[in-house]
Amino acid sequence: MGLRVVVAGGGTAGHVEPALNLADAVKAMNPDAVVTAIGTAEGLETRLVPARGYELDLIERVPLPRRPSKDLLTLPRRVRKAVRQCREILQVRQADVLVGFGGFVALPAYLAARGRVPIVVHEANAKAGLANKVGRRFTPFVAEATSESLPGAVRIGIPLRESIANLDRAARRRSACARWDLDPQRPCLLVFGGSQGARSLNAATVAAAQALTAAGVQILHVYGPNNTDQVEGITDLPDYHGVAYIDGMDDAYAAADMAVCRAGAMTCAELAAVGLPAVYVPLPIGNGEQRHNAAPVVEAGGGILVDDAQLSGTLLSASVLDVITDRGRLDTMSANAAEHGVRDAAGRLADMVMAAAAKGDK
Repeated sequence: MGLRVVVAGGGTAGHVEPALNLADAVKAMNPDAVVTAIGTAEGLETRLVPARGYELDLIERVPLPRRPSKDLLTLPRRVRKAVRQCREILQVRQADVLVGFGGFVALPAYLAARGRVPIVVHEANAKAGLANKVGRRFTPFVAEATSESLPGAVRIGIPLRESIANLDRAARRRSACARWDLDPQRPCLLVFGGSQGARSLNAATVAAAQALTAAGVQILHVYGPNNTDQVEGITDLPDYHGVAYIDGMDDAYAAADMAVCRAGAMTCAELAAVGLPAVYVPLPIGNGEQRHNAAPVVEAGGGILVDDAQLSGTLLSASVLDVITDRGRLDTMSANAAEHGVRDAAGRLADMVMAAAAKGDK
């Protein structure tokens, strides 16, 4: 039987996508390997994991309360149950190695694997969460996307889809532009806010659209399936191209000269890897991790950071036009982003998984 790998990283796309990208890399290196995932019924993994051709085992979701509540009283019991469920999964799957990516699923998986199954930890965010802070204590195999997010971790970047990791934007540009009837000879701004869109980004884009298109900029705007109401007034504007959703962002990256987006760890990693400069508008929630995610590429000169509270049509158009209409500055920012980006993280993490599994055999 081939290598048996279990990945744990459910909840958000930021946890699930790196896990699946690693799974693809493991299968590419070792076609006989069997990779399965642990998740919860409430997470995006119920859709994303089967869609990529992998089996999913479910456990109880155990979020950690942020303040005293009745849920805190039942937390130990629920954690123990989730750990038992993970332990059963690891036994049934005959796991050779567990790879955790943080989040609700990873913590009980780490506790279940400790002392039984070799563990690999990957931290995608610049500020590590509780699960990976715990998990890294159980293993020498710890990887991170941003330096100093976890003590003792090796910076490898974030595992990316092969279609992104191998993207040649210049070679793909003409065919990508044709997909949305864009002119490849003119600058294009890509605006997106994740799979559901981002209403503050949409509002600023609508307010800036007239000034941007008047300056010759084409706009490819991924506004989100539930936000059609925000763009109804500009759909007839020349050079504005609005779509609710894009399946596979590689064409969008190839068509664009610059982006406006949130600063999730995966977004920052993909844009840097393909050398696409961006105006990053971090989502103002949690512990400020999105600001920290964008900081390294911004400091490297590959992006611009704008606070969500300050975002407006005027600020957006000024920030974009200062760059996208200046070919020299645009090329410099693109090169800076690409220099900071990492394309081979999936392969490097797969190598770490193989090493952990081999150590476990001894």
